[in-house]
Formats: sequence, C-alpha cells, structure tokens
Amino acid sequence: VRFWDLSTETPQFTAKGHRHWVLSIAWSPDGKKLASGCKNSQIFLWDPATGSQIGRVLTGHSKWITCLCWEPLHINPECRYLASASKDGSIRIWDTLMGRCDKILTSHTQSVTCVKWGGDGLLYSSSQDRTIKVWRSQDGVLCRTLQGHAHWVNTMALSTDYVLRTGAFEPAEATINPQDVSGSLAELKDKAQQRYDQVRGQEPERLVSGSDDFTLFLWRPAEDKKPLERMTGHQALINQVLFSPDTRIIASASFDKSIKLWDGRTGKYLTSLRGHVSAVYQIAWSADSRLLVSGSSDSTLKVWDAKMKKLAIDLPGHADEVYATDWSPDGQRVASGGKDKCLRIWRR
Repeated sequence: VRFWDLSTETPQFTAKGHRHWVLSIAWSPDGKKLASGCKNSQIFLWDPATGSQIGRVLTGHSKWITCLCWEPLHINPECRYLASASKDGSIRIWDTLMGRCDKILTSHTQSVTCVKWGGDGLLYSSSQDRTIKVWRSQDGVLCRTLQGHAHWVNTMALSTDYVLRTGAFEPAEATINPQDVSGSLAELKDKAQQRYDQVRGQEPERLVSGSDDFTLFLWRPAEDKKPLERMTGHQALINQVLFSPDTRIIASASFDKSIKLWDGRTGKYLTSLRGHVSAVYQIAWSADSRLLVSGSSDSTLKVWDAKMKKLAIDLPGHADEVYATDWSPDGQRVASGGKDKCLRIWRR
C-alpha cells in the first residue's frame, strides 16, 4: 500500500505487510486511518502520518476481501468500527481499537460483492446470490432482503455516499493543501451530522444496485423491500453505479461502452454518454456534481458535463486499460490508475 505526497509527487510511505494482492482500500472518514484488504483474506490498518501499521492484522475471513467500509463519522467520531465483505459469503464488523471481530453477519449464500454502512444505522450488502441484504449495524440483525435481480449484484451506491465518505470535511472549503479537520470529536460529530442531514433531507437514504443482469434497481431499503424503479437500458453488465454528491443524478458505467444517467429520485432514464470505444470500468463525480469522469479499457479517461450531457474533455495518456479513477475534493484534479502501472494526476 503506497501513500503519495501530492506536492512532490513521490511516494511518502510504502506500507508493507500484505503477502497477496491488495483488493480493497478504505479511508476512515476522519482521514486518520486507512484499511486495506487482500486476497489472503487479511485486513491491515495503516497510519497515513507515518506509514506504519496500526494494531494487529484483522483475520477471520476464509476467502478474499471484496470490500471495506467504515462506520460514518456522525454515528461515531472515533471511527472505531469497520465492515468487511468477503468471497466467503459473510460480512464482518471489526473493532479496530481492540483489533478483534465484533460481529459476523451470515445469510448470503454466495460471495458478498459490496458492503455499505448507511447513515441511519443500517448496513447494506450485495451478493452473487442475487440479493441485497439490509442489517441493523448495532446488533447485526437482518432487517430485510431485497430481491429482483436475475444475476450477481456487483455494485451498490447510497444517495448519501459522498457525505458519509467526507464526514466533517466540507469539499467546498477545500484548498490544494491538505488541511486537518480541526475541532473536538463532539464538534466533528455535529458538523458531520449537519452535513448528513442536509443531504439526506426528509426521506431515508436511497440505494441503487447494479447487476450482471444488465439492470439497476432503485430502492428505499429502510422502508420497503420493493424497488422504487427497475432501470433498464444497458446492454451488458454494470461495473459501477454512483449517486452525484447532490443526490440528483445516478450515473452507471457498463461493459456496453456507455455511461447512463438516471434521475436520482425516481430512477427514470435521462441520457447515455457515449464516446468510449471499450468497456467503462469506473466513474467519479466532482464535489459540485457538475462533472463526471470515466475510466475505460480503451486507455482513456473522459470528463463529461452532467448538465449539458456531453463530453467536456478527453484525457488520453495511459498506455493501457484504466482501472481506477477519483476526483480531488477541491475539484481541480483527477487521479487515475491503470494496467500500465502508472498513477496519473490530471489538473484542470
């Protein structure tokens, strides 16, 4: 696991410990811990300030780790608990302070592909058993099972994902220089709660799921096990789905070379963004929800204007497939990584 200094563009720390491929990483919402999970079914915690390992290795899963997700800051400003999903069909909740497994959630009959820790005390998991399960995070009780997909459920997104990921940090106030979010734990909790409440609004958070059956479903999982909308139109399996930070638009990326935009409230189809000549692997929204970046197996990144619904900037530069992309909180930079082993930073 490598931590980069963005001002010098050199590795600040190279954290060694994993003995197999690292498949998933997740920053704690306070930015003070990074969790990484590997094909060896181990989870490591790292201190980004020193690059050293925190506590003991979290072991218990019998197959590889597919996804990691931290408890939201407004629920616990200590960022103590971490959820992991695995190919072994279980979800584990870890107490990172004590270095032990707190709960094991079992009900899925096949690999768990994704886990999300919602802002209202619920955990959501998607699986190759074609279901999504909703759990109560404090005691691990299964609340409901969402059915409808005809094939593996690969990916999920919450309408509140962006605000949960950023916690007490306000991207609108971001500068190029990394600033520490200052304040007591109680102040940070309040700030994160205010930001969450503002994004959530009066209704409970919405969930969108994407599947190998080429469809997406929009759910209100806290209230109903029936979907709000079945979203059809993709002609191949769906790699990733994301709500825009303002929750108004859902974007989905697919092996059919397109990105589709949908209404974030109703799930109704809006438009298709075409331009990639091969599968679209990953997408990321800018903090202001105006621009969307996509990475593809055609070796390019493309930046799309969500309002005009058209291509804004083409970013060729990678020598091979682009697997991962993300947007900096200040909106000025895009990071991408690909098969050419290069990590690239693009400036606006």
